[in-house]
Amino acid sequence: MEQTFFIIKPDAIKRGLVGQILSRVERRGFVIRDLNMMTATEDLVAKHYEHLTDKPFFPLLVDYMTSGPVIAGILEGPEVVKSWRDMMGATNPVNALPGTIRGDFATAPIDGIVANVVHGSDSIEAAHREIALWLGK
Repeated sequence: MEQTFFIIKPDAIKRGLVGQILSRVERRGFVIRDLNMMTATEDLVAKHYEHLTDKPFFPLLVDYMTSGPVIAGILEGPEVVKSWRDMMGATNPVNALPGTIRGDFATAPIDGIVANVVHGSDSIEAAHREIALWLGK
């Protein structure tokens, strides 16, 4: 069975959205294989988003991802990488369709910060890398 990595980000936790997000995961039929609440370090965020370190918004991204606890986990199910990404919606909440997690819960960028509630791996290879990085598995 395919696995993917996901994060429920600090803004979702602060706003009390964890239960609603996990409920959608369960209703979709995915199996939650691992959940870990943690506060991400700057180093961890830099390794996770290493492809973005030269972007002007990178410091804002680090501030956002380290602003409070996150929930990192593993989802399992058929074609879960694509299905989870479809459920999340567009990265920028402005473009996320209603019915997606970001379309229903995320806010438009404020002061350059895209607080988009959730993350999901964009490929099976990325899922393996991110699971190892965040969960040590």
